[in-house]
Amino acid sequence: MGKYLNPRADLTFKKVFADHKDLMISFLNAMLPLPDDGQVTSIEYLPFELIPTMPLKKDTIVDVRCEDQRRRQFIVEMQMIWTADFFKRVLFNSSKAYVKQLRSGEDYSDLQPVYSLNLINEAFLHDTEEWYHDYGLVEFKYPDHVIEDMHVIFIELPKFKPHSFKEKKMTALWLRFLTEIDEDTKVAPRELMENPETRKALDIVEESAYSDAQMAYYDHFWDMVSVERTLHSSARREREKGKAEGIAEGKAQGLKEGMAQGLAEGKAEGAHEKAIASAKAMKTDGLPTALIAKYTGLSEKQVTGL
Repeated sequence: MGKYLNPRADLTFKKVFADHKDLMISFLNAMLPLPDDGQVTSIEYLPFELIPTMPLKKDTIVDVRCEDQRRRQFIVEMQMIWTADFFKRVLFNSSKAYVKQLRSGEDYSDLQPVYSLNLINEAFLHDTEEWYHDYGLVEFKYPDHVIEDMHVIFIELPKFKPHSFKEKKMTALWLRFLTEIDEDTKVAPRELMENPETRKALDIVEESAYSDAQMAYYDHFWDMVSVERTLHSSARREREKGKAEGIAEGKAQGLKEGMAQGLAEGKAEGAHEKAIASAKAMKTDGLPTALIAKYTGLSEKQVTGL
């Protein structure tokens, strides 16, 4: 194992961002679409668990919850494996955080915005190269009319390329920290070492800072990720197999129906040609048009035109 641990693991991610307010503040300001006069300057951590009010529902654990000097709430999650229901889970957590702000007797005007920042270790939108996705509540006809109380951000880490991103230096540094540092890193990039915030984060994820028990938990986390990824891959392959079999069956059925239709059309065309030949012979023999039409199934107009 190398000098550093992977900061995307549950243990290390929380060590960096749930134990050090200064790093969490820097991270939020770098990652969120906050105006210059709306930067986070101080935070207080909140409990990780968001307890559902519905019975028989499991508790939802998030990586970091905090509120800032304006009582805006922030939920930060590092998601290793993308699943189709993760969108709903994020909305569920964000909605609970929003609702649970109000205490008895408080007014709706006391509600403050909730920001949900979700770092995804897999690409999930394959029709775009964009890696930063900012969802909000907007009026469809007038998208500049925005309800600012709910912001949901997804970042597809595999798509991030530092050489193509020049907007915010700290955004690039934090994303490089998350995507470039792992067990194989012997020497950290110079830019990360020179910045005091990412340098502090690098010190936190040094392997030597962790006990044997913590390392066992760290290794167990990656074992569980591997198992979950295998299960999701197997389920995806089964779905794709079922879809392929359904398409093949549909094609076979279509071919069968097409052949039957072609045969029927061929027979009909042959019968029509036979009727025309018979009508011509009858017409040559001088039979009345009405009688020819009766015996061949052709119309009198068709018989006259022969």
